[in-house]
Amino acid sequence: MFSLKCFISSMLALYIAFSAGLPRPFWAWFTAYVIAAPFSGAVRSKAVYRLGGTIMGAGATVLIVPRLANAPELMSLALAGWVGICLYISLLDRTPRSYVFMLAGYTASVIGFGSVSDPSTVFDTGLARVEEIAIGILATALIHSLVFPKSVGPALLVRLDRALDDARQWLLHALRPAPSERAQPAHARLALASEIGELRIMATHLPFDTSHLRWTARIVSGLHDRLIILVPLLLAVEDGLQTLDDLEPGALNTTWKWLLEDVATWIQAGNEADPGRAAHLRRMLHELTPELHPHATWSDILHLNLSQRLDQLIEAFEGALEFRGHLSSAMRGAAPALKPGTPYRTLHRDHGMALRSALAAIIAILLCCAFWIITAWPSGGQAPTLAAIYCCVFATQDDPVPVIKMFVKYMLLSVPVGAVYILLIMPALHSFEMLTLALAPMCLVIGIYMGRPSTWAQGFAFVIGVVGMLSLQDIGALDMTSFTNGTVAQLFGSIAAAVVTAAMRSVNGHWMVRRMLTHARRDMAHMTLASTRAPIFFAAARMVDRIGLLIPRMTLAHLSPESHAEAIGELRELRAGLHVAELREQQKALDQFGVSLQPLFEQLEMHFKRNSSGALPSLLNHLDAALRAVCLHANGQAGLLAVTTLASMRRDLFPRATAYQPSTPERKS
Repeated sequence: MFSLKCFISSMLALYIAFSAGLPRPFWAWFTAYVIAAPFSGAVRSKAVYRLGGTIMGAGATVLIVPRLANAPELMSLALAGWVGICLYISLLDRTPRSYVFMLAGYTASVIGFGSVSDPSTVFDTGLARVEEIAIGILATALIHSLVFPKSVGPALLVRLDRALDDARQWLLHALRPAPSERAQPAHARLALASEIGELRIMATHLPFDTSHLRWTARIVSGLHDRLIILVPLLLAVEDGLQTLDDLEPGALNTTWKWLLEDVATWIQAGNEADPGRAAHLRRMLHELTPELHPHATWSDILHLNLSQRLDQLIEAFEGALEFRGHLSSAMRGAAPALKPGTPYRTLHRDHGMALRSALAAIIAILLCCAFWIITAWPSGGQAPTLAAIYCCVFATQDDPVPVIKMFVKYMLLSVPVGAVYILLIMPALHSFEMLTLALAPMCLVIGIYMGRPSTWAQGFAFVIGVVGMLSLQDIGALDMTSFTNGTVAQLFGSIAAAVVTAAMRSVNGHWMVRRMLTHARRDMAHMTLASTRAPIFFAAARMVDRIGLLIPRMTLAHLSPESHAEAIGELRELRAGLHVAELREQQKALDQFGVSLQPLFEQLEMHFKRNSSGALPSLLNHLDAALRAVCLHANGQAGLLAVTTLASMRRDLFPRATAYQPSTPERKS
């Protein structure tokens, strides 16, 4: 069905482009396949983003080419610079919206390098490209929205339910640990963070969807936010239970065990849980929470920490279930319950890698342009165009070279098919109906491969190769010389992109893991500064986002067991960023008790700025000193929250440290 819809939309776009007398009608046909996606919401969002990017790219070309047409070197530099700037911005966005800037970049190269021979027509060429692409966009959006539309809403609900179920199973495993599962790897459960990252991408298409869920973007955002908060809370509760069990077997008495079983039963009930049950469980937790006293032992503090984190976890789960109920009502057509929207938050950004990707694109384009100018190659303009496209499209990969090689391979495999069409079949066609029948077998087969995630890239590479050759029909170049020149130019551009990318941009998964952890430590060092006021939610969102990016890379890096264990241990440090944000928010309340955490913040800054592994020994002393100061001088909710945060930080940064010693002459371990 996906293949059939792609074929119908591409033929509709091609027919309209031919009827309108546009100069390159096969661009409309190609666009129909470029923006095709399994979900109608994704098609419509890509349509909007692609149209916006095309208009931006065409506008930039109109400004650049006429003014620099007599200086090909400067024009090449200007177009390459535009591509690099747009690529840099798109890599920092990390949402489907980045498509706008990516398209604005390489569209300028497509139009600009194709207009060098006659720069006076650049405005007409740019306008024609926008019209052709707009026709392909509108035709594809229309067909995919009307012909058996596949909504992203139900699929998003399935993914949300899967994430909720994963979180539920994670907590149940912590509350009811089986002896055989005690050693389950931490990263197997942290895969929930990867799912949360994918949900964020899917939710971006929701406002363009064809289901009732398109009106519930705020509710989906609220549920996504609850899932973000769940990850650090799940980690904290699991660690608290295991620490108490290791420190004092049987420390959780019968009352605690009953409560934990009640929480597990409530969590297991899911959407069918009694709404008032959560409030009852939180009241029981409050009753079991030990009083904070000046000489609290490590066991007392761990019990208090577990109680506070479990209370926050129940509240977050309750909110997630509430939002999920609103979504179910919206799917049945009920008016969505509006909730306050979440402010924009900055997730992980790697300015260094974005800059390297932009520079690689600029250099690859300039190398192709230099060879084109020196040799006066008639079809040489296709080389920098292909180099720009490859450097932009695959810039999100750690190592784009294997994907570029795969694309080149399938483009070469498309050469015989394109040759048969352009040299044998096309000259014999004299009507649009015959053209449709001639293209149907190839288009329907390619569409099937593009409809499968595992073979989408191969099918798309084949489409690029074929459309590049069929476009020779547009410019009236149905001869072997033009065909060979165009093919060689595309191959040269692909090789240039691969070589420059391999030299400047390609990295392995292990290297990226180390780099991302270094960036995380740098951010956490900045959060310790007194001038920083990072909201807790922003810190949690960035932490979960980084875990979601790290987990698949750690899996693919094939690290040794020792290195893998070390990397998993360093993931605990990511939670410290959340604790620093919490302490910053709690400092104001602690000031009234005369408790200052500034010495601790200074030690944390020194710790996170270090490049060597392992924590500063002096940091543990400052953590214990801060705990004693809070226990001695603070009380009420401010003291409880501060002790909870400090205990969590101590466990994350020093998981193997000896027990905290309270401020008392008769110390007890």
